[in-house]
Amino acid sequence: MALSSAGRVLTICEQFQNFFRISSAINTQLCAVSLSKSPCGLYREKSPFIPSSWSNLAISLGQCRSLHTTVSRRGLEEFFDYPENWGETTVKSGAPWTVTKLRAKSNEDLHKLWYVLLKEMNMLRTLEQESKRQRLPMPSPERIKKVQRSMTRMDIVVNERESALRLLQTGQENPRPRDWRKNVFGEVRWYQYKEHPIPWYLNTRYKRTKYFTPKFVEPHIRLRLEKDLRIKLRKAATARQKLAKLKEKFPHMKVPAQ
Repeated sequence: MALSSAGRVLTICEQFQNFFRISSAINTQLCAVSLSKSPCGLYREKSPFIPSSWSNLAISLGQCRSLHTTVSRRGLEEFFDYPENWGETTVKSGAPWTVTKLRAKSNEDLHKLWYVLLKEMNMLRTLEQESKRQRLPMPSPERIKKVQRSMTRMDIVVNERESALRLLQTGQENPRPRDWRKNVFGEVRWYQYKEHPIPWYLNTRYKRTKYFTPKFVEPHIRLRLEKDLRIKLRKAATARQKLAKLKEKFPHMKVPAQ
C-alpha cells in the first residue's frame, strides 16, 4: 500500500512539472513577441527566439492602421483645393445633383455623398476666405451654389423618404401631429403636440393654457373681426387715394391691375 501511494504521488508531481514547463514556454514566446518590436515602431521579421507563426502575426499587427473616412490620409490640405488649380481664374466643375438622380440612390450612397459634399463645402469656404484675405477674386465662385443646391435637394429626398415611411407606419404626414385649436380669446391657432414629462392632469402649466372659448368672449370675437375688416378697408382706401394722386401727377403712368 505504501509503494502504491508513493507511486501516485510521483505521478502527480510529474504532471504538475509538465504543466509548469508548458506554461513557462508559452510565456517566453509571448514575451519574445512583445520585445521583438523595435523602437521605430516596426516588428522584426526574423528572430531566432520566435516561431514563424508568431512573427507573421506580429508583422500583421504592426501593419494595422486606425480607421479613416478619407481615401488619402492628408491633414489640413483637405481644406484647400488641388495644387494644379492654384492661381487659375476658372476651375471646371460639374452640374449640381438633381432630385431625380438622388432618388435613384440608396440611403447608404446618400450618406456617403453628403459627407463628400460637406468636405467640398468646407474647402470652398476656406478658399473664399483666403481669397478675401488676399483681396483676389475667387476662382469659379459658382461652385458654392452648386454644392448648396445639391445638399438642399438631398434634404428634400431624405425628407420624402422619412415622410413615406411615417405614413406607412403611423399614417401621419408630419413628424409630430398638429391640430387647429381655439384659445381663451377665441383665436384659432395651429397647435403642434409636444411631449411633457408629467401627465396633463398633473401639469399645472398645461392646465393654465385653456384650449376653449368661454361664452362671454363670443361678442368680443365679433367686434374683433369688425375691427380687422375696418383696418383692411382703410388700408385699401389709402392705397386707392395714393394711386389716384400719382395718376393725376403722371397721366401716362400704367395703372397696375387690381
